[in-house]
Amino acid sequence: MLIRSRAPMRLGLAGGGTDLSPYCDQHGGAVLNVTIGQYVYTTLEPLTGDAVEFVSTDMGVSRAFPLAPALPVDHDLALHAGVYNRIVRDYCDGKPMPLRISTFSEAVPGSGLGSSSTVVVSMLKAYTEYLGLPLGDYDTGHLAFEIERIDLGLAGGRQDQYAATFGGFNFMEFYADDRVIVNPLRVKNWITSELESSLVLFFTGKSRSSATIIQEQSKNISSGTGKSLEATHQLKRDAYAMKEAVLKGNIGNFTEILNRSWLAKRQTADSISNPMIDRVFEVAIQAGALGGKVSGAGGGGFIMFVVDPMRRSDVLSALAGCDGQAMNCHFTHRGMEGWRIG
Repeated sequence: MLIRSRAPMRLGLAGGGTDLSPYCDQHGGAVLNVTIGQYVYTTLEPLTGDAVEFVSTDMGVSRAFPLAPALPVDHDLALHAGVYNRIVRDYCDGKPMPLRISTFSEAVPGSGLGSSSTVVVSMLKAYTEYLGLPLGDYDTGHLAFEIERIDLGLAGGRQDQYAATFGGFNFMEFYADDRVIVNPLRVKNWITSELESSLVLFFTGKSRSSATIIQEQSKNISSGTGKSLEATHQLKRDAYAMKEAVLKGNIGNFTEILNRSWLAKRQTADSISNPMIDRVFEVAIQAGALGGKVSGAGGGGFIMFVVDPMRRSDVLSALAGCDGQAMNCHFTHRGMEGWRIG
């Protein structure tokens, strides 16, 4: 018997950064995101021996450990070990399980699509199917957050775990004491199609660790740095405005808000943009792009551009001259999924 699962990655449309502590704890955060057709896949294979095996096929890395209630996390498959440790502790009474967990991510770590959190959610769904765990969507999102941010001490926000869990267009609200409200949006089909026709994704080919940028943002907010704090307030206001633009299908407002948010985001930390990103923006705008923003923390990863569908080929041709890869954007409407084979 095999257990398989998958979870989708996301594009941050507005409000990214307001889901970080201490901002959301003090002021409340608001984020609008949507999942796209790039996934993390997991396969869980029960074993009969006395070992636990972790495999990341996209990274070409594997690790094996003797059975133990808690496995070490000081290695490059810390996410795999962190999920295993939490499941064994909370749902198996500390009794270790011999199994092999294999993952495959269609986006590299540091892409700005929430890939790390999506890996965690995908694995949690596999364990849920295998053990028959009573975990709903909110439970899974919160557990994924705790594994990453508390158990493993990885810096980051809260939106990625819930996006991968719920799927689709979601307006999310974040408050103190880890209170999260996910509001799925009923976006009309023609609006979804128009947005897909109007978006071009560009992967810079440069993955980056978001931790440094996130730590700088959190530090600036904690210190009450005026520029950074006011910029984060603007990001939150833009999330509400973007929700209205998406629900009404107003692509003009969508573009205006995206550009305004990108300018505000650059005020929250110095390392969010760099000459490479600025050059890609320059090329795309000159070719006819109407605006854009970097998805995720910044510094690299994916850039999302809004284009007139009639100018799409011009933008794609221009971006072909930059180091990186341009691609179309397709939204997904389902979140994590799990199933059994055999």
